[in-house]
Amino acid sequence: MDGLRLIAALMVVFHHYVGFGGNADAAKNAWAKPVDVVFPTASWLASYTWTGVEFFFVISGFVICMSSWGRSLGEFFTSRVVRLYPAYWFGVVATTAVVTLWPVVVRPESLKDVLLNLTMLQEPFGVRSVDAVYWTLWVELRFYLLFALVVWKGVTYRRVVLFCALWTVASVLVTAGRAPFADYVVMPEYSPYFIAGVAMYLMHRFRPTMLLWGIVAISWLFSVRQVALYNDALAVSLGRTMDSKPAIALMTLGYLVMLALALGRLNWVRGKWLTVAGATTYPLYLLHEHIGWTGIRLLRHHVSPWALVAVMTLGMLVAAWLVHRLVERPLARILKRGLTGALGSVRSHADEGPARPPRGPTAP
Repeated sequence: MDGLRLIAALMVVFHHYVGFGGNADAAKNAWAKPVDVVFPTASWLASYTWTGVEFFFVISGFVICMSSWGRSLGEFFTSRVVRLYPAYWFGVVATTAVVTLWPVVVRPESLKDVLLNLTMLQEPFGVRSVDAVYWTLWVELRFYLLFALVVWKGVTYRRVVLFCALWTVASVLVTAGRAPFADYVVMPEYSPYFIAGVAMYLMHRFRPTMLLWGIVAISWLFSVRQVALYNDALAVSLGRTMDSKPAIALMTLGYLVMLALALGRLNWVRGKWLTVAGATTYPLYLLHEHIGWTGIRLLRHHVSPWALVAVMTLGMLVAAWLVHRLVERPLARILKRGLTGALGSVRSHADEGPARPPRGPTAP
């Protein structure tokens, strides 16, 4: 699983460095020229590796279902906050510092917008993210909120299957009804990936059944449509002609790899490097885009394109590992201890009634 997460992250890095560059206006992107001029062949493939994000969502469905089994709602909440926020806070500060010092590809956000970014809730307020990749975190948060309903009642096979079925039906109805608020909550454009990942974990934990195969198959069919729609929208925004078939093929490959994992076909893949891969994936994802584009823009005259991509990618991996060791782990321990204590205090006082005002002195 850790190795697959790193692969998904590197797919996104490859897309941003080789397939996009930061701006549809070639003169303003990281390379200061069209990416298909810099990478005549590779830019075509990199144009489609944004599907690493969809791969992430499938993995997330699998992992969240796995990690929430047997946990209380408080434990689920604590685990998600501890996992997401420490590295994210560092990413917001580091990215803001870099683009403020060198605003060559991306301009810094205002102080009030940066501060709101620290909550990870800038998207619903219509505020731009400090780094564009943060949009996926708001998608993840909404998935956690939905799955928390299952955790609240207690995660069981039956409840998880019912959750998958109801979310699938809701996605269809919301797509047909076009209700903005319901669309925001149900997320029909992303729900198939999470649902598929959840169903794959049930295959892994129990056994594959016709019902679970059906959930995965329906999710894949919906995913084909969503990938094609996103691909077409991306092509328009970039001013390119992009066939959706390669994107659909990469998304399908992600499904097949996750199915292989769920069915135990990848159990032979072992090694300590997987632990390192898992630890660096999230910080890598948070740091690579705007900081990477800035580095490419500043160094493009001094290093050949492919060497620069390699240097920036390796540099981001090293930075991600350092963030994990020096920032994420220490902060996570402090945060977990504080949240666990706070939730324990809430539970211990849960049944207490309102405090009575102190009695005044009685009249003689």
